[in-house]
Amino acid sequence: MTCCSGKRRNIFKGLIIALGSAFFAVSSLVAAADYSPNFKNTEISEFINIVGKNLKRTIIVDPNVRGKITVRSYDLLSEEQYYQFFLNVLQVYGYSVVEMSSGVIKVIRSKDAKSSNLPVVEGSPFDGDEMITRVMPVYNVPVRELAPLLRQLNDTTGGGNVVSHDASNVMMLTGRAAVVNRLVEIIERVDQAGDEEVEIVKLKYASASEMVRIIDSINKSQGKAPTANSKSEPRVVADDRTNSIIVSGDIKARQRLVNLIERMDQELETNGNTRVIFLNYAKADELVKVLQGVSASIQAETSGNGSSKTNSRAASSNNRSVSIDSHEDSNALVITAEPDMMRSLEEVIRQLDIRRAQVQVEAIIVEVFEGDGVTLGVQLGSEEGGGTQFTNGVTGIGSLAVAAEQARDKTTTTTGFDDDGNPYSYDSTVEGDFATLASVLGGVNGMIAGFVKNGWGAVVQAVSTDTNSNILATPHLTTMDNEEAYFIVGQEVPIITGSTASSTNSNPFQQVERKEVGIKLKVTPQINEGDAIQLSIEQEVSSVNGATSVDIAISKREIKTSVIVDDGGTIVLGGLIDEDVQESVSKVPLLGDIPFIGNLFKSTTTSKRKRNLMVFIRPTIIRDGVTMNKISQRKYQYIRGEQLKRQSQGIPLMPLTEGPALPEWDEQLSLPPSFNEYLENKDKAED
Repeated sequence: MTCCSGKRRNIFKGLIIALGSAFFAVSSLVAAADYSPNFKNTEISEFINIVGKNLKRTIIVDPNVRGKITVRSYDLLSEEQYYQFFLNVLQVYGYSVVEMSSGVIKVIRSKDAKSSNLPVVEGSPFDGDEMITRVMPVYNVPVRELAPLLRQLNDTTGGGNVVSHDASNVMMLTGRAAVVNRLVEIIERVDQAGDEEVEIVKLKYASASEMVRIIDSINKSQGKAPTANSKSEPRVVADDRTNSIIVSGDIKARQRLVNLIERMDQELETNGNTRVIFLNYAKADELVKVLQGVSASIQAETSGNGSSKTNSRAASSNNRSVSIDSHEDSNALVITAEPDMMRSLEEVIRQLDIRRAQVQVEAIIVEVFEGDGVTLGVQLGSEEGGGTQFTNGVTGIGSLAVAAEQARDKTTTTTGFDDDGNPYSYDSTVEGDFATLASVLGGVNGMIAGFVKNGWGAVVQAVSTDTNSNILATPHLTTMDNEEAYFIVGQEVPIITGSTASSTNSNPFQQVERKEVGIKLKVTPQINEGDAIQLSIEQEVSSVNGATSVDIAISKREIKTSVIVDDGGTIVLGGLIDEDVQESVSKVPLLGDIPFIGNLFKSTTTSKRKRNLMVFIRPTIIRDGVTMNKISQRKYQYIRGEQLKRQSQGIPLMPLTEGPALPEWDEQLSLPPSFNEYLENKDKAED
């Protein structure tokens, strides 16, 4: 029995194999036109291989794709239906297909599909379970509000993803083609232009800009501040020229804002319509003239309006004059006016009472003076009389010879006979006078050399001068926009401008005027549009050049100009002022023209002078207190560093004395103690 049963089983298996072969053969014949897929408890990898062979497609399978499937179709499927059947089966079991541009198909897990290189498509070329990415622009609805709704409808567990880009108001959808198409259809139905008409509300009493500010404050307090891409929230814009408000949004939101505006646009009571406005930056007395001119022009414009209603209001306004006064102690304005006039004046005050920018002007003023001179001369003299004498800076031989002769000691021998008839002889010496020699030598400049022999003398003098002077000033000025800043370092020199000192005048007097001499800098900055600065510059360097027969002489170098420079830029002004070369030759006629030997009968002086003035200016705009504080701290630390450097070097001859030094920088610099506080602290220290 066992043998027979085994034979029967073998025969049964053979029949099954034969039938299966016949079945696949029939399937292959049918597949030429249609497909009838039937799989029972088949490995998914084997299923993918069979589909790839039937469709003649190259399929790459992720190693994580595992499992068995059971599926059966009772209808014949076309090739397209067969491929969609393949995608549906993989989707049911949690896998997805990614089709490459080369035609190769990748089978991966659905949760990994969104990070793969999915094709970005336009329109609806797919409508199955293919994994695609689509970029959908939205025009009327903010994507930030639409994205959370679409994420709830997308198959996030199956690799779907929804990303919104607020800046361009674009949705990026990733998922299966059928799901993405459904989301696109939802977006197209939701993204419909609403009732976005615009209404213009003309105000009668209130200020348009002030009304818009109040509405924005209400929306912010309720958390309804409109965003850049918000279409549902209403928007309001003020038109100050016509004192109107432009309202846009859907009809309900517009109507709500229009009702609010109309309720707030009410006329104020005229009695006691006086306001005190405290200014933050502007000066009250300076604004009074401006406001008076504005009120006069508004009254004139209102009076010239042709409507009867306006004329009646203008007449009542003219009956009640506008009063504008200033209180300097509190820097406040006191204004009494009609409501419409008050609103106009308040708007002018709001625009003028702003923090004005400041400008720091750093300047370097350098004047370089160079002078070179050479003098060479020979002078001759004879004791008997005659010689050469030149006055171009050379000491005369005659004066020197006379002075040298007076400086010698003179010995005199006296001889004679006494009363007894005996001869006698003795010497007496008189000391020389050095006063004249000292006076002559005091005027000598350079080197002199000479000799005296047999009544003849000669003096050779050679002088070389080299003058270099450098006047340097680095003023730092900080001033407000359109305000003049002035800087001077020098002295006041008295100059006689008139006098009466006649003997017939019983009241003699002199008129003296003091003139500022030194380095001056006057700058007026004006900040233009952007970061450009227009500078009106007046710069002067003056000095006392000596005395004249009338009074003193003052030399002055001045620059006056207007320039435009960028914030933080540097300009240079000035240049070469003068340069001259002078040569003076004094000689004896005929003898001075003899080659080589003629130098003994001439004196030559050559001089060269050059003066150069340069001014470097760098303006910096300061718009806030932080920038000003940084600049002040940098200058403060520089001065303190110089003091600490000198303190470390010590004071000569006073080694135990400590030099002065500024304290460390602090935001709130403390003032030194008063005299009473100093005495109290001293008494406490002694106790």
